[in-house]
Amino acid sequence: MSKAALCVGINQFSNLPQSSWLQGCVNDANDLSSLLTSDYGFPADSVTVLHDSDAIKERVMDELQGLLDLAASGQADHLVFTFSSHGTQIPDTSGDEADRLDEAFACHDINNAGDAWDAATVISDDELYQLFAKLPDGVLMEVVMDTCHSGTGLKSLDLLPGRRPRFLPAPTPTAVAANESKDVRVLKDLIKMGNVAKPVLMAACRADQTAADAFLDGRYNGAFTYNLIRALKDNGQLSRADVLKVVSKGLKLGGFDQIAQLEGTTAAKKAAWGH
Repeated sequence: MSKAALCVGINQFSNLPQSSWLQGCVNDANDLSSLLTSDYGFPADSVTVLHDSDAIKERVMDELQGLLDLAASGQADHLVFTFSSHGTQIPDTSGDEADRLDEAFACHDINNAGDAWDAATVISDDELYQLFAKLPDGVLMEVVMDTCHSGTGLKSLDLLPGRRPRFLPAPTPTAVAANESKDVRVLKDLIKMGNVAKPVLMAACRADQTAADAFLDGRYNGAFTYNLIRALKDNGQLSRADVLKVVSKGLKLGGFDQIAQLEGTTAAKKAAWGH
């Protein structure tokens, strides 16, 4: 298989106070990139890694579009996109959300536009769908998201020393109140199944939970990414469904209440990661 990947990790944000910065996302991106090259046969020059100021929305979207272009031209049939950062929500403008909110993922340049996040500085789930819909048949695309998807899941456990939730509420209390009064959608709707090739998604938590940025083994990582890499390193032949079980066990043993998610076809769940 011809392979290409984009690994994004964002700790610092140009328009947010340092109290909202993260500490493990850059490590996530580096660690996943190393995993791809060492264990999954990705040539080093086929893996793009974006950190902090390099990961503005325009750059991330351009690089992601580049992956899809490689697939469309037949130059790559195995793609990986990993994204570690803050998750948030923005007003739904397409009318496809019952709660009138789109899940969104913060880029380095995230900024507000009035009482909501500026859509030009975050990546919405609708934008990911539009890209994924271009995926040609026969191309494997793996997506790893280590972000939070909702503010309603904040619990004191996530605020222990050495832990921080990867979630940004809306910029104003009014918007937050509106957010919390709505039911959030299930994570599997991130990938809207249609008559297109179906990416495989592994995500850090349910749509109503937070993902932890945590101090583990002497350094910071996403708790989900840390356990995912350990599981794949220990036994890369496990099915994705079994990998999820190992990751879930690791999270529970670590005292994290987030529940990792796997979305994909039945065949993809039964196959090993990378196949």
